[in-house]
Amino acid sequence: MPARSETINALHSAYPQLAVSEFRGQTRVVVPSQQLSAVAAILKDERGFDLLVDVTCVDYLNFRDAEQRFGLVYLLASTTGNERITLRVYLNEPQLSVPSMVPLWEGANWLEREVWDMFGIVFEGHPDLRRILMPEEFAAFPLRKDYPLQGRGERHNFPVLTRNQS
Repeated sequence: MPARSETINALHSAYPQLAVSEFRGQTRVVVPSQQLSAVAAILKDERGFDLLVDVTCVDYLNFRDAEQRFGLVYLLASTTGNERITLRVYLNEPQLSVPSMVPLWEGANWLEREVWDMFGIVFEGHPDLRRILMPEEFAAFPLRKDYPLQGRGERHNFPVLTRNQS
């Protein structure tokens, strides 16, 4: 279900420059990183978006017509209002940080950790931003498109698993 016109009007009244589009029944709002917290707070507190469905990232390296390297994607839903909305925040190196959404949605905790671990996006104010999938010693971000498919020889960072023969 796309976002209601009342929701879009509430966002536009606070931030008239936000780009809003709809495709196949899904509403997308492009939000500058410095306004992410305020826009998310409007959606949660004023419009009832009580569920953070997912946080993910897209690496647009070598993507035709891409102006920014990364696109953070926040999928939000209102379980009572039967609305969904996608927030997209574009980032470019070296400024790869956005405010954490954990204060608004506790479920952002592990989702942001995964994006940090795989793409290297920093979530300012996150309560425990550390690797969740890769070993702590791992020094790269494996879902970036410039990361080689065969790795960079980091296998020594993975502990060797052996079966107990007793």
